[in-house]
Amino acid sequence: MSNVEKVYGFNTPQRLFVGYTLAILVDLTVLNFFDEYWEYVTIDSFTISFAAAMLLQLLLKLSIGLEHKLANYFKTKPGTGAKVMRGISTYIILVGSKFVMLEAINLMFGDKVQFTGPLNGVVAFFAVVFVILISEITVSRIYFALEDQKEDKVCE
Repeated sequence: MSNVEKVYGFNTPQRLFVGYTLAILVDLTVLNFFDEYWEYVTIDSFTISFAAAMLLQLLLKLSIGLEHKLANYFKTKPGTGAKVMRGISTYIILVGSKFVMLEAINLMFGDKVQFTGPLNGVVAFFAVVFVILISEITVSRIYFALEDQKEDKVCE
């Protein structure tokens, strides 16, 4: 038998594919848990929740990318005014984008995905998005923590 250890490396497209797939699966899981356990979130089917998870992932990445791009622009500008504008623009994008996402889900899925309760479902939607973000961060941290661990023994 050979003691050659196979090395599994990922190129950039593979990392992106695995990363986005994992993020969509996290979003899908969160959406379905909310659908099952909280009366303020109702999704007609697994297929609809999968499509909603893909849409949410796309819109989350776009809003975060826009926020970073605008923040980097204001970082290059001197003075307090630029810092204030950076803070205001970040707040507007990060909060305002949630309303855009909610409307996109409404337009795309209609009554098949419903967020109800306080403030016409805005509270429920924000709760879902924040749990999605926290879950994605948690999964990411676990992933990177596993990368740093070294094996003490070599399996034979």
